[in-house]
Amino acid sequence: MTKAATAPIIVWFRKDLRLADNRALAAAAGERPVIPLYIREPAESGNGPLGAAQLWWLHHSLEALGGRLARRGSQLILRSGNPSDVIGELARETGADRIYWNRRYDPNGIATDTPLKTALAAQGIHAESFSGQLLHEPMRLLTTTGGPYRVFTPFWRALGSKGEPASPIDEPQWLTAPQAWPRSERLADWSLLPTNPDWAATFSEVWTPGEKGAAARLDDFIDGPLDDYKRDRDFPGVDGTSLLSPHLAFGEISPAQIWHATARLPADAGDGVATFRKELAWREFSYHLLFHHPELPHRNLDRRFDSFCWMNDEDDFTRWATGMTGYPIVDAGMRQLWRHGYMHNRVRMIVASFLIKDLLIDWRKGEAWFRDTLLDADPANNGASWQWVAGSGADAAPFFRIFNPLLQGEKFDPDGHYVKRFVPELERLAARYVHRPFAAPASALEEAGITLGSTYPKPIVDHAVARDRALAAFRDITSAARKA
Repeated sequence: MTKAATAPIIVWFRKDLRLADNRALAAAAGERPVIPLYIREPAESGNGPLGAAQLWWLHHSLEALGGRLARRGSQLILRSGNPSDVIGELARETGADRIYWNRRYDPNGIATDTPLKTALAAQGIHAESFSGQLLHEPMRLLTTTGGPYRVFTPFWRALGSKGEPASPIDEPQWLTAPQAWPRSERLADWSLLPTNPDWAATFSEVWTPGEKGAAARLDDFIDGPLDDYKRDRDFPGVDGTSLLSPHLAFGEISPAQIWHATARLPADAGDGVATFRKELAWREFSYHLLFHHPELPHRNLDRRFDSFCWMNDEDDFTRWATGMTGYPIVDAGMRQLWRHGYMHNRVRMIVASFLIKDLLIDWRKGEAWFRDTLLDADPANNGASWQWVAGSGADAAPFFRIFNPLLQGEKFDPDGHYVKRFVPELERLAARYVHRPFAAPASALEEAGITLGSTYPKPIVDHAVARDRALAAFRDITSAARKA
C-alpha cells in the first residue's frame, strides 16, 4: 500500500458540529484515517461565534462532539490561528495531504475558503468541499432571467421545483485513527464560558447543546407541538415551536435531517408540517439573499432608507435592551433573551418593530444586539429578519406596518402567562391589565404590589404618538426618493 493511500485526511469542522449527515466526514471515513479538526479562527475573520452568547454554546457543542468522536475511536483536534497556517502545520505533522470541509455561504466564510483552496494547493494539500448546510445550494436557485429571488413566494415554488433534498447520510460507526495523534489545545484554555458573573447560568434551563440534544429536540417536537404548529407558533406562552434554531446555527442537525423526518409523517399529519417546512424555507431564503447580497447584515437593500432620520437615543436603546420600556410584551421578550439566549419569534418581530418604529433607532443597532445575545444568531437570518421588519429588505413588510405592542400582547399572550414568567413584577396583576399596567386602577396596582415608575417603569414613549412620528419620517424619505 502506498504512502498516499494511508495518509490521513483532515476533516475541518466549522458550523457543522455533527457526525450524521456530514458529507465531508462521510467521504473521508470511507477512504483513509481521519483527523477531525476545529479551528478557532481569528476574531477579525468573522468566522467564529457571532457573539458572547454563542461562545457558551460553542464550548458545550465542541465538548459533545469530542465525546461522540471518542466513542468512535477518534479524537477532536483543537487549534487556534489562521486556517492556512494551522492546516499546513497539521499536514506536516501528520503527513495528511487532503482536507475536506462542508461549504459556508456567508460572506466571511466565502472570503476565507475561496483563497484558502489556492493557498493549500501551493502547500501540496488538496482541499475538497461538500454541500449539506442548506436544503439546496443558493447558486442553484435563480429566476428565469438568471438573477436572485427577492420575494419569498416564487422562491418557495422554485425550491419545490428542485425536488426533495438529498437524503441524510448515516453517521460513521467507526473512524480509523492516524498512526499518532497530533497535539490539541485544551477546550478549557479557550475560556469560552462566562465567569464573574456567570450570566449564562440560566441557559441550561432550556438548552442541551450537541448533536444528541438536537435529535432529542426534533423528536420531542414531532411527537408534540408539530401537530398544532400552524396555530400555536404565534403564542409565546405556549410550547408551540421547535426550538431547533440554535442547533441549526451550529450545524448539530442539518436542514435535510429535519425535512426528511417530517416527510416520514402520515399524509394526514395536518397543516403543521407544511407550515414548519415553510419556516425552514425562510432560512433558505435568508441565505439566498445573503449569498447574492453580501451587504445584507449592514446595508439597506432598499437604498431609500439610507437617508432615514434615525434618532438613536442611547438611553432609549438601553431601556429596550434591558427590558425596561414599560411595554410588558417588549420587556418580557428582552428579558427572555437575557435569561435563555433566545426569544420567541413572534416577540422578536414585536421588539424589533418597537425599536425601529416606536423609538426610531437604526435596525443595525438591534441586529448587533441580537448577534451578541442570541444563541441562534445567524448571519443570514439575523440581517434578513431585521431588514424585513424595517421595511428596507427584500420582500419586506412595509414600513407603515407598525406593530402595536399593546394589541400584540393582548392577542398573542391573552392570559399574560409569557409576560408574567419573564416580568415577575407583574405576576400578581390581573390578566386584563397585564399588558397595560399604566391603565390599571390604583387599587389593582396596589393589590399587585406595583408602583409605576418605581417597581415597574412607565411607558418610555406613547405608542400612538411614536407611530405618527415614524410615519412622518417614512413620508420624508419616500418624498425625497420621488424628487430624486
